[in-house]
Amino acid sequence: MLDIPLLVRVHVDALIAAQNDMGVCDAIEQNAPAEKPAIMSAPHVPKVAGIDPVVPPPTHTVAPHPSTPAPPAAAGAVLQDRLAGWVSDLTTLHELTERLVRTRSVDGALHELLRAGAALVGARRGLVVLEPASGLGQATTVGLGLAHADLGHIETVPRGSTSYGRLLDGLPGSPRPSEIAHPDLLGEAELDPRHREVAARLGYAASYALPLATEAAGRLGAAVWLYDEPAEPSERRRHLAGLYTRYAAEHLARLLELEHARAQVAAVAEELLPSRLPRVPGVRLAARHRTGPHGGGDWYDALPLPEGALGLAVGSVSGSGPGAVAAMGRLRASLRAYAVMEGEDPVAVLSDLELLLRLTEPARSATALFAYCEPDRRKIVLAGAGHSPPLIVGDRRTEYVETSLSAPLGMLSCWEAPSVELTPAPGETVLLYTDGLLQRTGDPMDRAFARLHAAAASAPRAIRDDPAAIADHVLRALLPDGADTADSADDIVLLAARFD
Repeated sequence: MLDIPLLVRVHVDALIAAQNDMGVCDAIEQNAPAEKPAIMSAPHVPKVAGIDPVVPPPTHTVAPHPSTPAPPAAAGAVLQDRLAGWVSDLTTLHELTERLVRTRSVDGALHELLRAGAALVGARRGLVVLEPASGLGQATTVGLGLAHADLGHIETVPRGSTSYGRLLDGLPGSPRPSEIAHPDLLGEAELDPRHREVAARLGYAASYALPLATEAAGRLGAAVWLYDEPAEPSERRRHLAGLYTRYAAEHLARLLELEHARAQVAAVAEELLPSRLPRVPGVRLAARHRTGPHGGGDWYDALPLPEGALGLAVGSVSGSGPGAVAAMGRLRASLRAYAVMEGEDPVAVLSDLELLLRLTEPARSATALFAYCEPDRRKIVLAGAGHSPPLIVGDRRTEYVETSLSAPLGMLSCWEAPSVELTPAPGETVLLYTDGLLQRTGDPMDRAFARLHAAAASAPRAIRDDPAAIADHVLRALLPDGADTADSADDIVLLAARFD
């Protein structure tokens, strides 16, 4: 992996040493013969600028003619100028990689890779094709300055005639190239006719492509940058782009492994939750569950009980990751057993659950809420352990249930809290949820409670007969950006029960 800050420090130290040796260079210049060595009179390579929010326009690369005389310069000035150019290049790489490492998703990293690479090679548009050979992620294509339809046109070109296709698949009997440059696509006589047609339609005349691969993960994909006119990057630009893409490939490999692990944890968590909700006369149910980026321990349950009763539960286990998911599964299974035995007494159910948690997992705590429902009488008896109060939504009221303060399970030597009894009116919906729903808003808890109340109260009358529609409306109102508006790692659970 490239250590960009270390390279910058090394070259800064070299620059300081060169400045200290200026006297020696001046003495050499005074005693030097009339004809200077070639290294002394080599032309200065243009510096690569730092980060510019505006991508530079495409430029033609013209190599200086060997016979062109170089301007005279002092040996010390040449050395200092070259070192300054190196420091400028490495500083640019450091800034670009700092921006890349701040990306937390594969999609964000791909967009940043395209933007930074375009600045390094002097292009305006590009695309990256992600096809991990390890199978850790799905194949995807992301464009820069290209609409979805433009990417579709490019994908109609035979894969073997595209730069990314040759980088990913190679040619029969030949190794995969390390880079592919087409300085003048439309001028190539052997260019595939379909490729020529698409290039003319989209208005690009040259391309430069680099592979994305690591030693550990193997092939990840390929990045291609497109020029509006015939052009190609200089050797200096190619070197910088190569360093950057190698670093980007390592970062992408880490993100792919992380997303794969998160997907596996989310899949296990979903398997530990109810596969379907029961059908009990007098009540309709709907549930929404979203696993956080690190995999949390939020859960819900709904189980039919003797004599037409219904048990509803929501809870959250402390911590995140596979350990929390496993603890959530054990806790939910235990609560189901206690609910069958003594569900009509929610306090006894949670007391048994607290004792089990304290004996089997003393280092873990949990919040929980259990409600014993009699749908035919529209009667609910519930108890909570450090959990947020339910919310009743109806045509005439939207209010939180008055519950007493209680400690989470596993926090005290002996847990106990009084139960609460309520009677929903016909057509009212009771919302049970976990704290993750409030924390994902990014607001303080008092404001988050107010926002939840306002979201439920604003549910249109046309959807109030459908608990699933109410749950979706609340999620959209609270978290309009797909439940990812805050940097919270919490799960989200929302269980809605509408009583007829």
